[in-house]
Amino acid sequence: MAEHNDFGKMGEEMAQKHLLAKGYKIIATNWRFGKDEIDIVAMHNSFLVIVEVKTRSTNFFGDPEEAVTNKKKKFLVRAADAYINIHNVAEEVRFDIISIVVTGPHWEINHIEDAFYPTIN
Repeated sequence: MAEHNDFGKMGEEMAQKHLLAKGYKIIATNWRFGKDEIDIVAMHNSFLVIVEVKTRSTNFFGDPEEAVTNKKKKFLVRAADAYINIHNVAEEVRFDIISIVVTGPHWEINHIEDAFYPTIN
């Protein structure tokens, strides 16, 4: 596996630990529908939470969450729609982003709840 894939995997594991510590229940990780993927599917209170994780070694070129483009949001919404239909989800759905910047041994986690709302385009 390429080094950047290992780095991203470490970020996703850190995001899962963060969510568990906040009382979230992890339902699925790396859930795929066709080419679309949801990093983390979780439950929190009465919400199904779709989480996109972005991990970077620096924020020199911008914060990691800025990499969640409109195109990526469209893919996440499409995957979430498939997940909801396949699993007959009745709960409200929320889209969160967890951005992680790693500087040496220090991990800075920014959990953005309700990071975006699905739009029809």
